[in-house]
Amino acid sequence: MKTFLKVLLIALAVIVAIKLMPVLLVLACGLALVAGLVAALGVGMAAILLGVGLVLALVLSPIWLPVMALIGIIALIKKISGKPAAAA
Repeated sequence: MKTFLKVLLIALAVIVAIKLMPVLLVLACGLALVAGLVAALGVGMAAILLGVGLVLALVLSPIWLPVMALIGIIALIKKISGKPAAAA
């Protein structure tokens, strides 16, 4: 008797799953559409942010290029005129 009930419950579960399959398919397609839209918006926002950063770097280059050159020259002078390395 237990085997018959198990088979009956499995058959019932299969029938319920088949009846709910169209609803689940619609939900899955909707979720995939939303995920695609969010991904497209994310890629677009990343591109806009990268473009703004590039424009900002180009606009501020008259300031940061000489500053970086000065820092490099100072580092080079400090390295050259530094203490001699101790003999190992």
